[in-house]
Amino acid sequence: MSTLLGHPLFLFVTLLIVLPLASALGVYCLRRKGNLDEETLKDFGVVQAATLTLLGLLIGFSFSNAVGHYDQRKDTESEEANAIGTELLRVDLLTPANAAVARKELINYLDLRIEFYQIRDKEKLALLDKETALSQARLWKVIQNETQLAITPATSLVASGMNDVINTQGYTQAAWIKHFPPSAWILLIAISLICNILIGYGSHSKKGNKVYLFILPAIISIALTMVADIGSPRGGMIRIEPQNLQLLKASLPPAGV
Repeated sequence: MSTLLGHPLFLFVTLLIVLPLASALGVYCLRRKGNLDEETLKDFGVVQAATLTLLGLLIGFSFSNAVGHYDQRKDTESEEANAIGTELLRVDLLTPANAAVARKELINYLDLRIEFYQIRDKEKLALLDKETALSQARLWKVIQNETQLAITPATSLVASGMNDVINTQGYTQAAWIKHFPPSAWILLIAISLICNILIGYGSHSKKGNKVYLFILPAIISIALTMVADIGSPRGGMIRIEPQNLQLLKASLPPAGV
């Protein structure tokens, strides 16, 4: 399940195969049992409509949940850019030696944060996380060196800004970990299967063209894939671009200036 959710295209192909098979199963059951009589068909229609309505509500809720997580990831990216940009200005309040070291390390840290949003490979991501933690430690070491010389309002301001830089990275990490629970996905797909079985079973005729039975499975597949794509920060086509971080990088003067 985690593999399917991490790669929405795989999920789409799987659903596009499984859901029509569920409709075909409903048609098969109908052919074995025979056409429903008029009274039974009315009662069955109520159950079918209620189930489809429930599925629509669940997909809508799932979509809203995924969009909420997407927006949160976008917000944390802009917060990171603001924190790093502010700290790049504040480090000039340090002594010249510490200011030069801090600025160089902050620019390196900015590159690491841009790469975080663009990388997909899990092994490379693990290495990037380690390098990010080391960079944060080096930045905090500069602040410690400065405070050992003297504690002034300026050094307190720089220390507060560095704390914001580190905190916003933690908020970003937490936002990217959040996702729709796999157990909820299992229930959602199970209800989708049941709905398609009911659609097939509710066919008025045992014979004839059943092409229309593939319309609902296709629509459900597209809807669920879009939810999975939005909720998958690295595996899907809908991704967060580090636009604010890249703009900050572009606004920095060339090295040596």
